Formats: sequence, C-alpha cells, structure tokens
Amino acid sequence: MPRLSLWHEKHSNNYKFIDRKISEMFTVGGTGVLVHKYLGTEDQANPGTPTQPKYDTLSEQNIQDLLFLENRDRKYDSTVYPMRGMYQVSDSDFDLTQFGLFLATGTVFITFHINDMVNQLGRRIMNGDVLELMHLKDYDALNDLPTALKRFFVVGDCQRASEGFSPTWWPHLWRCKINPLVDSQEYKSLIAQVNTDDAGNPTTNILSTYDKYANINSAIVAQAEIDVPFSGYDTSPIFVQPLMPNGAEAPSSAITADNMVVDATTVVNTADTSIVTPDAKVEGWLTGDGQAPNGLPVVSGISFPNDPLTGDYCLRVDYFPNRLFRFDGKRWIKIEDAVRTSLTPGAANNKTLRSGFVNNTNTFQGTLGPEPSRQGLSTVLRPKADNQ
Repeated sequence: MPRLSLWHEKHSNNYKFIDRKISEMFTVGGTGVLVHKYLGTEDQANPGTPTQPKYDTLSEQNIQDLLFLENRDRKYDSTVYPMRGMYQVSDSDFDLTQFGLFLATGTVFITFHINDMVNQLGRRIMNGDVLELMHLKDYDALNDLPTALKRFFVVGDCQRASEGFSPTWWPHLWRCKINPLVDSQEYKSLIAQVNTDDAGNPTTNILSTYDKYANINSAIVAQAEIDVPFSGYDTSPIFVQPLMPNGAEAPSSAITADNMVVDATTVVNTADTSIVTPDAKVEGWLTGDGQAPNGLPVVSGISFPNDPLTGDYCLRVDYFPNRLFRFDGKRWIKIEDAVRTSLTPGAANNKTLRSGFVNNTNTFQGTLGPEPSRQGLSTVLRPKADNQ
C-alpha cells in the first residue's frame, strides 16, 4: 500500500477537487469584474528608432520606449472579458500613525481563480490590464448623467496569493494590486472606446478631469498676470529728474527751444515747444519697458519721425526687442530695450528673442520632410546603435 501524500508532481484528483470547490466559491460569492485586456503598444512611426523600435507583431512584451522604459501609447482588446473576483472592502481613513496627514489612495488587492482566469483570458491578468468593478458604479452622481458612473482600476502588480495554496501545495488564487484609473496618455484609447450611455457618449467626457484642471489653471494664470503682469521690475512710479545741458537740475517749469518758460499756466504752445526731458531711466535687471520716463509721450514706428524736437522719444518697433531712443538735438540716443514681457508663454509673447525662441512654431525642411524648429533634447539627441 503506497504511503499517504497530498503532494503530487502533477495535478492530482485532490488538486482538481479543491480547485473545483474554489472555482465554485468564486462563482457563488465573487463580485463581477470586467477585464479590459492589454494587448501591447500602438504602432510606431516608420522606420522607428533604436530607442523606439517598430515591432513586427503586437505583443504584451513589447516596450515602446527603451530609454525611459515606458509604454505610453497602449492598445486594448475591444472584447471585454467578464470574471469573478474577491477583495476585502475597507474604508479610506486618515492615517494618524505617521508624520503628516496621509489618506489611503484607493489601492485594492483583489484575487481571482487562476484556472478560470486563464480559460477566460488565455493568460493570467498582468500589469497594464484595466479592471471595471461593476458593483462600484455611482448611480447618484452630482451631475445630471443619463447613466451610472463606471469605476476603472489599473493593475499594477500581480503574484500568487499566499492564501491560495491548498494542502496539495499547488496555487489556486491570483492576487492583483489595482489602483484607480486616471485620464492619462496610457489609457486614452481605452477610455475613448468605452461608452457611458446608450447614446454613445465616450467615458472620457465624464471621467476626465482635464477640462476642470484646465479651467483651474487658466484662473491661476489670469490672477498671476494681474499680480505680476511682466517680468523684471516696474520703474514707472519712479520720477527721473531731468537735467539742463550744464548738468543742473531742470526747474519744475519747462524751457522751450526759444528759451520760453512753459508751465501749467501756459495756454498756447507753439510748434517748436520742446521741454527738458530726462536722458536716462532707472537702470536695473529687466527694467526696460519701452516707455518714456515720467509718463512723457512716445512716438512708435519703424523709422524716426521727421523734424523731431529736442527731448522727443521714439520707440523703434522694428528692433528686436523694441528699442527706445531720445533725440538730443543732433542725433537719436539709445535709452533702453523693451525687455519686460509677459511671463505667460504664448504666440502673443513675442517681443524678445527669448520668447521667440521658446515659442518658436516655425518648421524647416529636413531629410524626411518638414520638421519643427523647436524640438526637445530627448528627440534630437538619440543614442545611436552600436553594432560593433
């Protein structure tokens, strides 16, 4: 008579009996889970690069970016696979046992029956798969939605569950660590193809927080433009004392070219009236704004005006950045460059070489066709294949 032993090198009848009972337990008491199967990465542009190769076949083992080890453009099966899973429901409480304030992030550890999972999916659940827990649908959302909000989770880690080893020492359960899905590039194709209601509205219109965050960001930028409209320092409130040709301070009244005194009581000013204006502004880091000191008038254009008067200012907009000049009676003297610009990036912020470089939208004709002039270093500086 052979000795009694629950261990067997192959799946014995004992293993099959226990496995059927565990499968029945999941069928009776498990919650419904819809599995969106991860297939691999989207096709890369021809002909591919050493760090982003183009694969001949679609596989879950393909890596889109070998440099950063990322799969940013993921492709999911259009077929949805129903399964049964079990997990311990817990509350999201504040963790007061650690320094600071910590809140559970919604991580769930859910288990599946291995053989049922393989028979349904053709493989075990792996990192990148997306699970939809049907019992977590939100039927009472704040928005007036035509149907319930669905809850999606992304599989982050998988392994055999310790409680899934039977007395035969063979595993029966597969334990997955899942986290709530976010509206990111990796799951863009999946969220777009899942409809929220019968009308065909995609889930991304409901679950995505992009519009909300975009509105918040726009409000923050608008307030920042009010608080700090331009870079550098605003020197316009500072009064600059004009000087006479001999270096003495000019009086509060102005002197015309005909040595005529002009003040606030002067009613008629002739065409040759020119007041004594400052020949310099407050100097500092990023103080040039293209405005004349003390709020004096400025003429803008691509050329200097004809018949200027001594002390007139002209802003040449054909200079880059724009340049402010003052006429001293003989020649136009440079006062400053208008280097103060808006801190908000954009096409309208094009008054300096810096902003033109950062916001460059031009293209050039490359060997493979038109290419953008502004490119990231990660795109231009690619490692070359070493075949030696």
